[in-house]
Amino acid sequence: MQEDQQFLEALVKALVDHPESVKINRTVDEMGVLLTLDVHAEDMGKIIGRSGNTAKAIRTLLRVVGMKHDARVNLKINEPEGGKGMMGTMAGSDSTDMDAEVAPQPKSLDEAIDDLKI
Repeated sequence: MQEDQQFLEALVKALVDHPESVKINRTVDEMGVLLTLDVHAEDMGKIIGRSGNTAKAIRTLLRVVGMKHDARVNLKINEPEGGKGMMGTMAGSDSTDMDAEVAPQPKSLDEAIDDLKI
């Protein structure tokens, strides 16, 4: 297990009520590292946070871990089966539809730094 995956697993398991349900899949391609996170349906709110702030913070921390190894690390959070997502009640919705709602495209490092400037 890679350092970024270990970091994410430890962080998420510390936040959720059902740590045994945490599953992380790691794939690497020309775009960088993609960590796909699955959690228990009851824990989605803890991972997303108010206005998505917890998810944004986790993504930021993963980018910092990735920079240490010259890798671009992105996080995709899958909508669990039976989740309470906004699109979950619509016919024909799937996790990719929900990901667009819950997990906006990650910003580049330059964009994130620009956001921090006052």
